[in-house]
Amino acid sequence: MTRTATVNYHVHKPYRQAFELDAGGIAGNLISPELASTTVALEDTRATTKTIDFESDAVEFVRLETQVQDFAGDDWIQTYDAELTAMLLDRLGAREVVVFDHTVRVDDPEATRKPSRNVHSDYSKSGAEKRLVDLLGAETAEGWARGHYAFVNVWRPVEHAINSAPLGFVLPSSVDPSDWILIDLIYPNRKGQIMGLVGNPNHKWVYQSKMTPGEVAIFNIYDNHGLPSIAHGALDMVEDPNVTTIRKSIESRILVRY
Repeated sequence: MTRTATVNYHVHKPYRQAFELDAGGIAGNLISPELASTTVALEDTRATTKTIDFESDAVEFVRLETQVQDFAGDDWIQTYDAELTAMLLDRLGAREVVVFDHTVRVDDPEATRKPSRNVHSDYSKSGAEKRLVDLLGAETAEGWARGHYAFVNVWRPVEHAINSAPLGFVLPSSVDPSDWILIDLIYPNRKGQIMGLVGNPNHKWVYQSKMTPGEVAIFNIYDNHGLPSIAHGALDMVEDPNVTTIRKSIESRILVRY
């Protein structure tokens, strides 16, 4: 089934662009580069016979129930990390898993962390290599880098099924290498780097409609052996105008060693 949504692509510029996060030391304050609002067609994976598979498409939608009922505070982290670790060891055949970051996003103007509405992937090559060292230390990171490692994101709805601003993905097979641009992330205490995606009418967008808290999207954000990073972003669309629940989700960034 084909739907339409609005996304925000990045724009080619003759200079390096950046997001400034928590700008001025204010949590949630974001200064953004120029973005191009664009209407795109997308395919709902619930209504297609085509299989979307992590190994070939860098994203997969699966059922994954959780014992965690409330993602507030810190008491849930150990339980949730264990659930994610067990799933990735089994599903991706990883031999080591390091869950290192969780972000709860709420589609509310007052929220500290809102859905990311720019089309992007979370790490550039240099950004991933730097993050590997930050997480593991230089000596251990060097050992991982000699083998096969990746950064993976696991995204899940929280509390309610997603009715608005679902997460959409651009299939890597439809992306031209020139569509990617480097974008700096400037934090008050560190600097990172992501990949922003520029619009291209050849892009093939997919999403899964009305995802529930018992479902997750697993997607690749960097792989040192060549599995493509997948561009993604919140889709401005509404499934059912009669439903008023606010989109709430949790994304978990995870380092895996194959």
